[in-house]
Amino acid sequence: MKLIRKIAAAVLLSCLFAAPTSRANVLVTGTRVVFPAQPGEVTVRLTNENTRPALVEAWIDRGDPTSTPDKADTPFLITPPLFRMEPHQDQSLRILYTHEPLPVDRESLFWLNVLEVPPKPDKTASTSGNYLQFAIRSRLKLFFRPAGLGDPAKSPAQLVFKVVAEGNGYALAVHNPTPFYITLAKAGLGTNGQAGTVDAGMVAPYSNLHLPLHGISQVPAVGAAVNFEVVNDYGALAPFAATLGS
Repeated sequence: MKLIRKIAAAVLLSCLFAAPTSRANVLVTGTRVVFPAQPGEVTVRLTNENTRPALVEAWIDRGDPTSTPDKADTPFLITPPLFRMEPHQDQSLRILYTHEPLPVDRESLFWLNVLEVPPKPDKTASTSGNYLQFAIRSRLKLFFRPAGLGDPAKSPAQLVFKVVAEGNGYALAVHNPTPFYITLAKAGLGTNGQAGTVDAGMVAPYSNLHLPLHGISQVPAVGAAVNFEVVNDYGALAPFAATLGS
């Protein structure tokens, strides 16, 4: 077990620099995990689409992209944490909350890591020439959601927007007065959403976020349209509209 963990930790940095064409064979269902405080557990499904088995290790961290399983310190347990997946087989990860105190008035953000370590090449492949082998890590947001926070689907409509000067240009200041994390996939000013655009970003509960604006040379008028899309609990894009405040 210790040897396997050392191998997984050693290849973790390699997987961070994997070539863009690298593709995970062990796929995670969904793009995010919403963890309700009640009943205090969720199940995440994995599928091995490869024709070869894979060694998989899963852990949760608090936001450190260089985290490793042996140093992860979160109020969650994963079973099984380390396992072999046969070709074209499914596996369920059961995530349990250990009841470490967390804020009850807002969501808390964690990250689920799924590390896929492919098997060694067979003797024919390994003796026929050089080869490069990557371990691939999938990393998904995990939102711990206390009970009684309301309807998350309505939270994007409560976002407050305004344009502020920032550096040599302008930024779209976003205020989130809700207890939910809200991920903006894109946003634009004007009736067609193209007068000024911003890159994607996530605003934490009861917090502010500044997103640099592209394509504007002056501050839009108060009341100008803001068209934006957010990522909902199911990983789909949901459109919303608002107006600029002062």
